[in-house]
Amino acid sequence: MPSVLEDDDAGTESEKLQLGEVGRQPSSQVGKATRQLRASWTEVGVRGPEDGPSSLDGNDQDRGEREGEEEDKDEEEKLGGEESVISDEDYDTDLELGGKEKAYDPSRKTCYMKACEMLQVVPASYFLRHVRDSELNMMHRGLGPQGAKALAVPLVTNTSILRLNLRDNWMEGLGGAAIAEMLKENCYITEVDLSNNNLGDKGARAIAAMLKENGTLVRLNLSGNLFTDRSAEFLGPALVTNTKLQHLDMSYNALREQAGQILGDALSENMGLRSVSLAWNGIRGRGAVMLAEGLGGNISLRAVDLSFNGFGKEGAVALGQALKENNVLEELNVSNNRIPPEGAVRLAAGLKVNKTIKSLNMGRNPIQNAGCYGILKSLLENRDSAMEALDFASIMVNQDFEELHAKVKEILPALTINHGGRIGTFGKAKA
Repeated sequence: MPSVLEDDDAGTESEKLQLGEVGRQPSSQVGKATRQLRASWTEVGVRGPEDGPSSLDGNDQDRGEREGEEEDKDEEEKLGGEESVISDEDYDTDLELGGKEKAYDPSRKTCYMKACEMLQVVPASYFLRHVRDSELNMMHRGLGPQGAKALAVPLVTNTSILRLNLRDNWMEGLGGAAIAEMLKENCYITEVDLSNNNLGDKGARAIAAMLKENGTLVRLNLSGNLFTDRSAEFLGPALVTNTKLQHLDMSYNALREQAGQILGDALSENMGLRSVSLAWNGIRGRGAVMLAEGLGGNISLRAVDLSFNGFGKEGAVALGQALKENNVLEELNVSNNRIPPEGAVRLAAGLKVNKTIKSLNMGRNPIQNAGCYGILKSLLENRDSAMEALDFASIMVNQDFEELHAKVKEILPALTINHGGRIGTFGKAKA
């Protein structure tokens, strides 16, 4: 009996000594010990007795697993700061929502709603109603940059929409970049209208990167987006690489002389475009000459609109030489380009040998009757001419032109000519 009591007292004394030692340890070690105890309690409470062994050996095994998990957690905490920075940078262009959807969502409506919630924009009900249509027309909707990005998320995997019209939504560079990223992945959309969205040079850069990867887009409208010569530096190489795009509209921008040089080089090597519009820009001087030279070497373009630029005499001379070399172009619009009579006559030299051009618009140029007469005479001298329509809008012609027109009609009976009227007509009528 005494031995038993002594053993109990000895055990009590040992426990007191251990507690005393713990009390004398630094507070950090005490805190660590406390956290380990709490962790073990929590582990038992979560797992329950049926989830694992309740013996001491089992607890030792769990403790080893927890220590491994704590080491992994420490590694994650070390890398946590870097990962958060990367995710913040990728957020601007990443079109993934992060979490996995639980339910099958073929129309991607749920995906769009989550994207709108994340980006704090109001969902467009029109999109939800027409998400399964082959053509989505969302022009003048005021989407803005964030709204365009939210729309791009479900469009990445949409297989119904073939034609997308986002005209006049003020998407700016950020929204344009989101749509461009979407078009890198979507292989169903063939026509896109991004006109009047203030994309600027940043948007042009994103569009250029998309064109280098996209293999399904056929028609692209980039009119009215404040593109500058810097934009042309991005888009030029993309037009050389891309062979699928057939129709491109870059009218109503701020392209100048340098852009003309870059695009001229690009068009000379492009083998996919069928029509291009560079109307309402400021291409002139050396840029106009090099652009014309590029058209001379192109082997695919059928229609080119260069109206409302500043080609002048030098550009018209270069166009005349291009018409001698080009044997595929059918429609050319160079109206409102400040071309003088001498420039028109030099352009007409190319029409003497050209066999493919069907429509020529020279309206609202100061070419006067002499320029009109020179162009019409070149058709008379070209028995193989394919010309069907001449437009001399707002340019007055005289009796000599009318008589020459009658002779040309005998050779080209289908030819139609539009001009600003005949000189002296009103005076004779009044008399």
